[in-house]
Amino acid sequence: MPKVKTNSSAKKRFRVSAKGKIIHKQAGKRHNLGKKSQRQIRNLRKSAKLSEGHSASILKFKMPYNR
Repeated sequence: MPKVKTNSSAKKRFRVSAKGKIIHKQAGKRHNLGKKSQRQIRNLRKSAKLSEGHSASILKFKMPYNR
């Protein structure tokens, strides 16, 4: 049986926490920052957990060896 290739884009965007949750960077911090409050910009620095429904598809199709 051949090895399953890891999706390179998923490898760069997501990581798996110790408890098996998918961690990702939040969107909205690339441009148009002048109209966002400092509080919003500060909160966007933090990583976020992916929802359960999206996590299953990311684990199944994108990162086969991180279960």
